[in-house]
Amino acid sequence: MDILVLLGGFTIICLLGVPVAYALGLASILAALWIDLPLEAVMLKTSDGMDNFPLLAIPFFVLAGAIMAEGGMAARLINVAKIFVGFIRGGLALVNILASTFFGAISGSSVADTASVGSVMIPEMIRNGYPRLFAVNVTISGSLQPLLLPPSHNMVIYSLAAGGSISIAHLFLGGIIPALMLGASLMILCLIIAHREGYPKGEVIPFRQALRIILDSIWGMITVVIIIGGILTGVFTPTESGAVACVYALLVTLFVYRDYKFSQVPLLLARVVRTVGMVMIMIGFSVAFGYMMALMQVPAKATEFFLHISENKYMFLLWVNILLLLLGTFMDLAPMLLICTPLFMPMLKTFGIDPVHFGIVMILNLGIGLLTPPVGPTMVVGCAIGKVSMEAVARSIMVFYIPMIIVLLLVTYIPGLVLWLPSLFG
Repeated sequence: MDILVLLGGFTIICLLGVPVAYALGLASILAALWIDLPLEAVMLKTSDGMDNFPLLAIPFFVLAGAIMAEGGMAARLINVAKIFVGFIRGGLALVNILASTFFGAISGSSVADTASVGSVMIPEMIRNGYPRLFAVNVTISGSLQPLLLPPSHNMVIYSLAAGGSISIAHLFLGGIIPALMLGASLMILCLIIAHREGYPKGEVIPFRQALRIILDSIWGMITVVIIIGGILTGVFTPTESGAVACVYALLVTLFVYRDYKFSQVPLLLARVVRTVGMVMIMIGFSVAFGYMMALMQVPAKATEFFLHISENKYMFLLWVNILLLLLGTFMDLAPMLLICTPLFMPMLKTFGIDPVHFGIVMILNLGIGLLTPPVGPTMVVGCAIGKVSMEAVARSIMVFYIPMIIVLLLVTYIPGLVLWLPSLFG
């Protein structure tokens, strides 16, 4: 009955339309009242959840991504992508995906990627004769890559939800190969569709112009070197690399690219603070929610339940993927990580699954939910930019799920795809 009050209360509060962050807090308070636990314990756990130095990495990464997104970096990366694939039949679709790969290594956010790359690429694809729905589908599908590429703030959230024992640097490295696999598989699908439908070709960019475009984009790409290089060499912690990246991104945007005015910075900061504030509230309440789950022995009972179904770790991974694919359609990625990670951690030890591998599987799995109704925040942004309905996109995007699911299964059952790079760098 205790578990029913906690989980049932959370579900009912969410169904009433209360934001997930507050639903977690209210459900925790309700469960505490039910078991006669002092409310001070819930408040202390909420405070402890937000009082964590590594959490500073989240606002820094979000801010650096926002500065580069609004400072003209997306348009420059799109021009770079055109050099390599723009001349192929269906080239603009490939440019879209490749631009998401480049921009993902700066933004770390699926929604930010869709908003930045999509605002340029969707209208351009439509002008060049691509179907509107196809342009939207390519954009939102390609935007899954930033979730797996550093500096994905969702990897920071996963690490903290797991108790802070998982290396953020290892998670950053572990997501690179799956992200590249996802981008390559989507490109293959786009090539097949483009040749079948006879979509237009682009023009080859002359060498001098291509060289000029690449040199112009290098300033922004150095942000990636700061974040990854600084962490791997031990010069920066993830938090420090985010802070340095913010300062560098601001200097490049204001004094090198000059596409952004200093007077616009306060508005950008306000938007970032609003986003980060909601994330921090969600993290604090999720820690309290996890504390209540631990008191009620939910992780232990969940482990017992999965062991009762099967003692085979491959079957366990299959059931987890099915469960997360279903839950991801109703809830955003961050709250799902915060709720499910403490639940699954004991099972990973039981089944002998590496937590870095499992984290990448979870993020990719739940990322697919961002493109799936009824919630689908990334789909919502893509539909708004492309001026199409979610119903139309939901019907036409089905074929794009095929490469996503294939990559998910490969990453799930071949751990080396995730663990090779972290092991290479120690």
